[in-house]
Amino acid sequence: MTTVGEALITLLEAHGVDTVFGIPGVHTVELYRGLARSKIRHVTPRHEQGAGFMADGYARASGRPGVAFVITGPGLTNTITAMGQARADSVPMLVISGVNATTTLGKGLGHLHELPDQRGMMEKVALFSHRVTEAGELPGVLARAFALFSSSRPGPVHIEIPTDIMVKPADGIAALLTNVAPPEPDAAAIAEAARLCAAARRPLILAGGGARRAEAPLQRLAERLGAPVVQTANARGLLHRHSLAVPASPSLKAVRALIADADLVIAAGTEFGPTDYDGYGDGGFVLPINLIRIDIGADQLARRPATISIQADCGVALEALLSEIGRDQAPSGDGQARAAATRQAAFAEISQGLQAQTRAVEVIRDALPGSIIVGDSTQPVYAANLY
Repeated sequence: MTTVGEALITLLEAHGVDTVFGIPGVHTVELYRGLARSKIRHVTPRHEQGAGFMADGYARASGRPGVAFVITGPGLTNTITAMGQARADSVPMLVISGVNATTTLGKGLGHLHELPDQRGMMEKVALFSHRVTEAGELPGVLARAFALFSSSRPGPVHIEIPTDIMVKPADGIAALLTNVAPPEPDAAAIAEAARLCAAARRPLILAGGGARRAEAPLQRLAERLGAPVVQTANARGLLHRHSLAVPASPSLKAVRALIADADLVIAAGTEFGPTDYDGYGDGGFVLPINLIRIDIGADQLARRPATISIQADCGVALEALLSEIGRDQAPSGDGQARAAATRQAAFAEISQGLQAQTRAVEVIRDALPGSIIVGDSTQPVYAANLY
């Protein structure tokens, strides 16, 4: 007999999961019986918050959803901080937790790690939270989660399985694999955006975290238009050392001046959050007047006015825009000069102490090519966020 706990592992493998982060306990032991016989690698942290942040980091580094297994109650609450970060940064994360037996839920009988309403709590931070009550729900809820990860702005999803449901029979359960993709960019919007690009003399691109996996078309568009590319913290590293790259915070006066001087701004995958655009809390950032926004989420596009809003994956939209523009587009002649002047002015704007710490981070980067460097809330990291 295959149990629900064992079937879950088989379904995760079918969805391409190769790594799970978690700490086994009495509320998840039935999941681990299937995990032991699978090809999925398990990584054990010292604390469930570590499992959440490992899943977050795995997703950022690989581009695939990070998966965590945690017990009910404190195991899950320990993971909430990492889930909140994943929600803020649109990182695909699947947290699967146990919960006490179905007949005990919501009764306050004092069972181990009992919470008044565990799923209700998770609905406040997850994109959605689902309790599995029978084996037949598993394929559908996993399909819903992975479709969300691939077709819209991702984030954390929570699935909980009561301990009495984990051991129920689940023979014959098969995965529902769907090829759900983001919406295709609207052809009329792309055509109008191309018209604006052709008329622009001082174009500029703002790249956010949504453009992280669209570097190739982003670079080609920047070169085609002669447009400097300003990167938010979550996009930092794109176009590394390219003559059009401006790896500096939009909160700096020099970068704001560059944005204000542009006659067309293309914002790719950025929500215009104050962490990047108003880091000093001075209210000095003004949304560009002639603005093309590209974002995978309709809700995000609705939050900021734009001349043209294009709902699509950044890479797909940028490729469509490149095709519409064609190869006859003459690039802005001063794009590289504008980018170089802004880089120089932005670095000069930060204090000498922050300049020194930025150089220290860059020495580490250059000395360890190909390494992943993880930074906590420290002065060198704050400095590197600015430049």
